[in-house]
Amino acid sequence: MTDPSTITVRPGGPGDAKAALRLLDVATAWLVEHGRTGQWGTRPPSTDPGQIARAEDWAASGDLHLAMRDDQPVGALVVGAATEHVPPATEPELYVRLLVTDRAHAGLGIGARLLEHAAELARARGLGLLRVDCYGGDDRALVRFYESCGFTATEPFTVVRPGREPWPGQLLVRRLD
Repeated sequence: MTDPSTITVRPGGPGDAKAALRLLDVATAWLVEHGRTGQWGTRPPSTDPGQIARAEDWAASGDLHLAMRDDQPVGALVVGAATEHVPPATEPELYVRLLVTDRAHAGLGIGARLLEHAAELARARGLGLLRVDCYGGDDRALVRFYESCGFTATEPFTVVRPGREPWPGQLLVRRLD
């Protein structure tokens, strides 16, 4: 793993939607290459008008944060309110809506650094709960990654998608003390 101090995190802004989409495209291509199409499908997010609009909203809202290495975006984090497909929290929380890293920089601790940044944001807001959901299918490697970062798996759930296979999800929580 690289020295974590070489990875910095900065707030995203309106000009950073393309960086988030590039990271999503790279991650989607990697997933497809490895036969893991259940998570995000096969279509590059940058070609999907809904994903483009979502990335622009993230960038404009102040909810986007970018991991930087040598002035290059190598990861993206979006925090905010929980998604509609998970049970509501029973206390105030910060929710990780997106975590994606550049596969060319895998093994450098970028995802863990971004999750720690999310925890710092939550603490700064006086919140004691950080939640995230992720793809819970295949070999559950993504669930194990979040668990390695201090999260505990709670409720599994399924997102029904008209005309497509159901999406198996896993909700995870991390208490912040």
